[in-house]
Amino acid sequence: MHLVPIGQVRSPYRNRRECPKQASSSDPASRIEIAPKYMPALHRLEIGQEIIVLTWLDQGDRNVFQCHPKGDPQRAMHGVFATRSPDRPNPIGHHQVTIRDIRDNVLVVHPMEVLDTTPVLDIKPVLLPGSHPDTALPDPAMAQAIIRTGRDGWMRGLFNGMNGNISLRSGRHMLITGTGSAKGHLATRDLTCMDLETSETVSGPLPSSETPVHLSIYDHQPRASAIVHTHPPHLLALSLSCHTGSLLDLPLFEGKVFADRLTTVPALAPGTTELGQAVGHVSRAHSCIFMENHGLVVWAPTLVQALALTEEIESLARIRLLHTG
Repeated sequence: MHLVPIGQVRSPYRNRRECPKQASSSDPASRIEIAPKYMPALHRLEIGQEIIVLTWLDQGDRNVFQCHPKGDPQRAMHGVFATRSPDRPNPIGHHQVTIRDIRDNVLVVHPMEVLDTTPVLDIKPVLLPGSHPDTALPDPAMAQAIIRTGRDGWMRGLFNGMNGNISLRSGRHMLITGTGSAKGHLATRDLTCMDLETSETVSGPLPSSETPVHLSIYDHQPRASAIVHTHPPHLLALSLSCHTGSLLDLPLFEGKVFADRLTTVPALAPGTTELGQAVGHVSRAHSCIFMENHGLVVWAPTLVQALALTEEIESLARIRLLHTG
């Protein structure tokens, strides 16, 4: 058996005394430098994706079979196979991290508790929560599309904190953001897979409270494969001063094109079946639905298109507000 490192970790930790026993959210990010010959193997890794990194903990003691967990002598002795100690017969490190950036052959990841220059043996993707490679769940690429949409929408000011939700449909399954998830910082664990035929959760956390809206749109509109629900600040501000139909009054050629796709449903309590049914009904004729006192929901064939439509409506609302002063 012959293992060949594919790269090394560059971290701020120079010795074992500095290195934390367990990674935490407060730790600084680390870089994984992949050897140039292995760069093709990085294809289709995405920012925001969760991965498993296998390392060779080269400073580990291979003759240690028992230890005190986390080096704490007050804790009972354990066999090393019952711990994450770097001292073990084969000192292989196992780290679940999130990719924060990709720069050519460098992955910026977090969190990771290894020494600087630790050899990297392999990288594997994290599957959807509760999934298995042979399970008929949505393609993991769907998860990365939702993560990317959340980040892009957050950077454009369309998502703030934990508001809004995003979903994709594939066959009889829907992948949707979980309740209370921060859209600008999504990870695979924040996504819920649901069965569209039974409305039951297949895997993942509690789904978004606006799940009835998504389910109803997919039920009423066969052309919808992607849904983005946001709370656009300019559109909401405009709705407080006048009816959103005033967008039609803009003397801009593109104004009418996009405003014609917009309709409104009355103020109904968020998360209710009544709101879901109202939105689903009008989604047959309109792809952009403003829910009074709430926000905007947009469906499209892809998330890129749904987010772009959201941006167009929000931009028109901003122009309208600037025009009227």
